[in-house]
Amino acid sequence: MTKAKLIAPYGGKLVNLVVDAKERESLLTRASKLPSIKISMRNLCDLELLATGGFSPLTTFMGKADYERVLHEMRLADGTLWSLPITLTADPNELPTVGEDIVLRNANNDVIAIMTLDEVFHWDPETEAVRAYGSTDPRHPMVSEMGRWGKVCISGPIKVVNLPKYYDFVELRRTPAQVRAMLEGMGNENVVAFQTRNPLHRIHEELTKRAAAQVKGSLIIHPVVGMTKPGDVDHYTRVRIYKALVENYYDKKSTLLSLLPLAMRLAGPREALLHAIIRRNHGANHFIVGRDHAGPGKDSTGKPFYGPYDAQEMMKQYEAELCVKMIPFEELVYLPDEDRYVEGRDVPAGAKTLNISGTQVRDDYLAKGKLLPEWFTRPETAEILREMYPPRHKQGFCIWFTGLSGSGKSATTQVLTSLLLERGREVAILDGDVVRTHLSKGLGFSKEDRDTNILRIGFVAGEIVQAGGAVVCAAISPYRATRNEARKMVGENFVTVYMDTPVEVCEQRDTKGLYAKARQAVQAGKPMGFTGVDDPYEPPIEPEITLKGYGATPEENARIIVSYLEDQGYLNNH
Repeated sequence: MTKAKLIAPYGGKLVNLVVDAKERESLLTRASKLPSIKISMRNLCDLELLATGGFSPLTTFMGKADYERVLHEMRLADGTLWSLPITLTADPNELPTVGEDIVLRNANNDVIAIMTLDEVFHWDPETEAVRAYGSTDPRHPMVSEMGRWGKVCISGPIKVVNLPKYYDFVELRRTPAQVRAMLEGMGNENVVAFQTRNPLHRIHEELTKRAAAQVKGSLIIHPVVGMTKPGDVDHYTRVRIYKALVENYYDKKSTLLSLLPLAMRLAGPREALLHAIIRRNHGANHFIVGRDHAGPGKDSTGKPFYGPYDAQEMMKQYEAELCVKMIPFEELVYLPDEDRYVEGRDVPAGAKTLNISGTQVRDDYLAKGKLLPEWFTRPETAEILREMYPPRHKQGFCIWFTGLSGSGKSATTQVLTSLLLERGREVAILDGDVVRTHLSKGLGFSKEDRDTNILRIGFVAGEIVQAGGAVVCAAISPYRATRNEARKMVGENFVTVYMDTPVEVCEQRDTKGLYAKARQAVQAGKPMGFTGVDDPYEPPIEPEITLKGYGATPEENARIIVSYLEDQGYLNNH
């Protein structure tokens, strides 16, 4: 087969920032004498794509000129189409003088790269949230995450000493240049790329095969294995599924599976453009764009952040400039009597159809330990998912009580714990006051310290839930954005219980006199920052359970929670 000539990378050539072995040794020697900062997992993913050409033509984290124009015009400073910021933030107190070098290290303190500091500029999270993601709602994962970033962005030439080291699926982790070489070897000038962060089912298999046939070319299944949406199926499970499907059901001569270390922004239409640019750098000239592509779900009011076809419309608008043609993800419907999938508009009149939603996959099959039907997914996929996702009554979960001091959180927790132990569930309790004595000793009551305390509780709760345990957290947790961060740390099995008790009732119950002390402090002109007096409490907008901490006993409230857990499958019915 002749070697195909693929479309040029975005910007004309692939960037490569990785130094050779000789320079690497020299840089490692220098690194020990230079100031350094640790970069986040997101920064590490971005740096890998910068280093290997996945983000070509970018050669570094964005400077101010690129950043500002991307936010407002979706263009780099030189006019090149680019849809989202790629930045590295830092604490200005940790930085050397502009013009000097700084070492970028990972969480394990390994040297990853050396940057010559050319620019340091301030940025505004709210402006970026509005311009790049179209929302300041903390339910958007990026909006909530940005609150923990550094106060300044830094930029400058980078020399990459060590790419991130992986030990899983090493044979599937390829640079853009390696992917392009393999696609060229397949001999097809047209290549269609499929972006995914979810398990593949029969409908995706049908779609991708049709797309490859439509372009008369090769298919690259290119799943994201960097940062995805909180609560997504882990990449280890997903890649096992992808491998089983490609090995057994796809044409190996024209199908390539390769992993993409991308940290997703979940920016909907803008992210669709970024995904297309990345795939062009990997050798594709066609790109499948699905319904609500790269969407983060619903906002705090229950509405989707983006319209279902916004990404397709934006991709269509810019596909000529990108030189990447969009293939829309058409709705496919299964006809059981004919054992085939057809587009929704082609369903014969009166024909029987079958469909399973994502919610049904989770609640009606996986949560109950049932295998998904073969018409919906391949047996290999069904078995892997059942292995990795036990029935819900064997999964971990977190009950997160939130409400004012004195609202009834601790009293209800005590009763709930006994009821869960009665049902055979071992329970860990993370009470806000107890955590402050041990896990968060030394923290004060500033907003920053309160957030740190809640995030520590969220981290521990997430570890317990991931290990299959049940955990009850009782903390005031007054700030909505921080509670959302805790929810992200725990994942899907997170139940918010809002103790909706008026401050007047809480104050009457206050045997410690904390409310009275806080009000006296306010009168004296020395506010304490006490929630409900001189610091706000932000009620949850859509909690799973709302309880009245007055007019009902702790036992009555605890039994309401138990009934909810039974209905959701976390507890077996008696």
